[in-house]
Amino acid sequence: MCTVIIHVPHRADAPTRVLAVRDEDPSRTWDPLGPWWPDTHPGVVGVRDSRAGGAWLAADAATGRLAVILNRADVEGLAPEDLRSRGGVVLDAVEGSVPEENPRTHGFNLVEVTAGAARVTMWDGAALRTTDLAPGTHMIAHDDVDDAHTPRIATWRTAFADHEPDAAASGSWWQPWLDTLERSAHLDPADDRAIVRDNRAHGYPTLSLLVCVASVGVDGVEVQYGAFDRPGVWNRPTLA
Repeated sequence: MCTVIIHVPHRADAPTRVLAVRDEDPSRTWDPLGPWWPDTHPGVVGVRDSRAGGAWLAADAATGRLAVILNRADVEGLAPEDLRSRGGVVLDAVEGSVPEENPRTHGFNLVEVTAGAARVTMWDGAALRTTDLAPGTHMIAHDDVDDAHTPRIATWRTAFADHEPDAAASGSWWQPWLDTLERSAHLDPADDRAIVRDNRAHGYPTLSLLVCVASVGVDGVEVQYGAFDRPGVWNRPTLA
């Protein structure tokens, strides 16, 4: 149950900013931010799922695109033999390919970012929906964008909006958002309002593992990565 915070600027020439927290089973190995697909996706950098080979988050400087995927529950049961990895959807997205009408994957929320704009494609196993995000700060987790029924969004969206990055800021522009994330980590990681999570109490083996921040603008795509020292336990990561 990952979480993404995204600020879409009011000016088209200003950068779109992203903070993404990844939740996954710690036993499912991953590779940190890097150019893991030189033969099939040259120039793409991302966080790779070692098992399936796809990406959780990926960026392509050549196309000026970034994409990150979040799991979403299926409303219909899909036969495992008919499914492909959701990580391939991310790699397709940074090359400009939109998801097919029937993606043949488990449910997902796909966040796609370009300079000054962002959209979210939602797939629940039955219907595919896409929404363009209006200027402002948005949050998404395992349900719809800015869903007030998702406790972590209801609790923290306003706080992130109140500390949205200055469009003119450079360097460590993400620090106010990281401060907000740190404040949220005072909650128990099993609390429904928590962003840094331990979902085992809810029957899922997933814990928060890492944070990525990204700035996508007319000057290119910049992504920084930092892993938590222990899954599901906050420490302020060094992003690089």
